[in-house]
Amino acid sequence: MPSILIVAHTPIAGAMLGFIEHTYGELPVRVAAVDIPPHEDVRTSEERVMAAAVQIKSEAGILVLTDLMGATPANVASRLTKPGIVDCKVLVLAGINLPMLMRAISYRADGLESLALKALQGGQNGIIRLGAPLINVELVMNEKAGDS
Repeated sequence: MPSILIVAHTPIAGAMLGFIEHTYGELPVRVAAVDIPPHEDVRTSEERVMAAAVQIKSEAGILVLTDLMGATPANVASRLTKPGIVDCKVLVLAGINLPMLMRAISYRADGLESLALKALQGGQNGIIRLGAPLINVELVMNEKAGDS
């Protein structure tokens, strides 16, 4: 079963972990979070993320969920994907939201690649406009393309 590591700006990672504990009544095994505070030295952040990854690593790999592509947490998390850093495969997804996290927890029995895909789908499908009819964006885009 793949591990899940949440790496995000303070207090997002810890709050996400708290949400999982609240929802499931306890923390699932090999799930951890690292909050990256403002102004922390990047090396210190890197060391803390590395220590968390080593602590929860699994032969099935680690799915890392981070908040904002290009920001320090995502940059530090992406370093885990370099060969030889952690003794397992690591995939990093940016743009964490609660539906993505719930999906990742729910489908941990799947392989790492499948888990990452399901987490991405959960995150995307969890973004909806309330109070308006749901639309199929792809269908609308195809209709517009046909009009031109």
